[in-house]
Amino acid sequence: MKLKMIKPHLNAVFIAILLTCSGAKPNGKNKKTKQVVPAIECDVRAGKINLPEFIAKCPANCRETKERVYGTSVFASISSICNAAIHSGVISNSGGKLIVRKMPGQVSYKGSFANGVRSLSLTSWRESFSVSVGKPKKGVIYPPSLDYTPSRPTTVKTAPSDSTVLPMTITPEPEPTTTMKTTAPPTTTPVTTPTTTTTTAPPTTTSAKLRVTVHKIREAGSSHPYFSSVARQSQSAQGKGPAQAFRGSSIYANRFSSRTSTGVHRPDTGTAIRRQPHVPSASAPDSEDNKPLSETSHIKETLVESREPESKPFESGFNARGQDLTTRVTEIMSQGDPNCKVDIAFLMDGSWSIGKRRFKIQKDFLVEVSQVINVGVAGPMMGVIQYGDDAVTEFSLRQFSNSKDLKPAINKIIQKGGLSNVGKALSYINKHFFSDANGNRGGAPNVAVVLVDGWPTDKVEEASRLARESGINIFFVTIEGPDENEKQNVVEANYVDKAVCRTNGFYSLPITSWFALRKAVQPLVKRVCDTDRLVCSKTCLNANDIAFVIDGSSSVGTGNFRTVLQFVANVTREFEISDTDTRVGVVQYTYEQRLEFAFGQHNNKADLLNAIKRINYWSGGTSTGAAITYAADQLFSKSKPNKRKIMIVITDGRSYDDVRAPALAVHHKGVIAYSIGIAWAAQDELEYIATDPDREHSFFVDEFDNLYKYVSKIIHNICQEFNSQPRN
Repeated sequence: MKLKMIKPHLNAVFIAILLTCSGAKPNGKNKKTKQVVPAIECDVRAGKINLPEFIAKCPANCRETKERVYGTSVFASISSICNAAIHSGVISNSGGKLIVRKMPGQVSYKGSFANGVRSLSLTSWRESFSVSVGKPKKGVIYPPSLDYTPSRPTTVKTAPSDSTVLPMTITPEPEPTTTMKTTAPPTTTPVTTPTTTTTTAPPTTTSAKLRVTVHKIREAGSSHPYFSSVARQSQSAQGKGPAQAFRGSSIYANRFSSRTSTGVHRPDTGTAIRRQPHVPSASAPDSEDNKPLSETSHIKETLVESREPESKPFESGFNARGQDLTTRVTEIMSQGDPNCKVDIAFLMDGSWSIGKRRFKIQKDFLVEVSQVINVGVAGPMMGVIQYGDDAVTEFSLRQFSNSKDLKPAINKIIQKGGLSNVGKALSYINKHFFSDANGNRGGAPNVAVVLVDGWPTDKVEEASRLARESGINIFFVTIEGPDENEKQNVVEANYVDKAVCRTNGFYSLPITSWFALRKAVQPLVKRVCDTDRLVCSKTCLNANDIAFVIDGSSSVGTGNFRTVLQFVANVTREFEISDTDTRVGVVQYTYEQRLEFAFGQHNNKADLLNAIKRINYWSGGTSTGAAITYAADQLFSKSKPNKRKIMIVITDGRSYDDVRAPALAVHHKGVIAYSIGIAWAAQDELEYIATDPDREHSFFVDEFDNLYKYVSKIIHNICQEFNSQPRN
């Protein structure tokens, strides 16, 4: 009886124990592990992380950093991870998680423009990667921290006279673009031998001048694969002079200056001309055109001068084999001068009037320019078009990525003959040459240098205007132009002034004789590399149709309306105003709309500013949607094809009508819309009006008196957007 009573109690205890055990989670094995996502900065490159696959989180606003990206879909490992992800559409400019997968290098990477990021082309790179949305597969756990490649120290062996080998450690300078914490920082252990004393050489073992120089190289092109990985070095003299050390890079006029005076027969005149030995440019020695061509040219000279006579060659931390300074500098310079990042088309005259001998001189001139300008993917890129009756591309921007390869390509060009149809040639480059397919980089200014023997045989004004409005900076090098008796034969009088971007002498180089053409090399290179003065490629100065759509409702008030007009005038003042540069139109609206003045109605800055000042305040309701539609019909329907269409809407309150449909309609027509809301403006409407609120196309101002603070922001945004815009 007792056994029967105990048995149910035992069963209950057993069941309770069983339930307790089944519900337990020993050691947390059943607890779901949370994925730790390490954060990275915008400038982190995939090649700096020693993991085949990893997850990471990018911060916001990486697109504004302009960190370099190479390739499309598959990127070179030298690329910024975050900007590659934005380019691929994996994340937005607001940041986010992504997964990176490494893969072998490719022989070429094609650049493209996507999601506000322009990627560049690259011939080859040792490692690639792809990016995908940061959602790990089920059961996959990625490393919670990232293993960064450390900056390795370089061990240098020097041999004293007694042949005793002393180890010496030189610590390279840190990478300028990435300052991330590494999981395994490098350590340097002093090495000792029974007969020697270990010495650790501080950074001062390399000359201070050389350290400063390499730092300049890094600053000049730190985003490029070669520029960012140069260690500080010295070079053994071993009887070599500066000229021997840099024999691979041609210096201006070395061909012409090495020749003695010889008799040259000019075939079309029968006159024997004495070619004089090379002399410097006719400009004064300290003139602007005769100053050093670029910071990189100075760097190259400084690297030669800073060699230490008694030092020995040593291995660098750049790669396992090591390279001497001459080879390293050659590599650096082969990437091009980053201070001269322009896309240049040379239009060479191939007409019969030029003759074979002068055609050869023209080719020699282009060879000299190509060597001095230091062509490379991080600097200038160069193409050549030959024109006669028609124009033909001899080679495009993308065909040659260094000066060395350009020389034989130019020498192989054969004269095509025909007339000197410069106008046709300018139309050709505007329509066909500066395209993504031909290597146009978008962010680099477009430059066309036209060489003309005598004068053109067709008109150039209209073709030049269209080219300028497309952002092409036109330079003319005219050789042996018409004299007073010959000017009657010129098809179009003052054709140079009608063609160039500005008639201030900067864009034209008249040369008296073909045999003086060599004197134009340095002045021309200096000018085309002066990107601050290449006005045709800057949207801040030209090629825009800008419409201001101004709220004139009762809530604004007379005083505040005058403040708005002052803002409009301040923005307008920053642009070059003319029919071929920027044109401005203004619409004022309430319930109704009024065209204050149209595009092209005031074609100089003084008249335009006076017209803005004379606008009278209207007063009434607020129908912003109808005003946008009105501006599209009255202004943008009459916009020129090559003009960028920009609309700036300024309002102080919520609209009585819908703004979404009208705004979407103008966006589809290619209008770039900015919205500026003041005081009681509705934030949601401002974002609907703006083409891209994430790129600061929408601004909210707390009161009218603070409008002036946004002038520079508007100008900066318009210019930055133009520089990153692809051109088809």
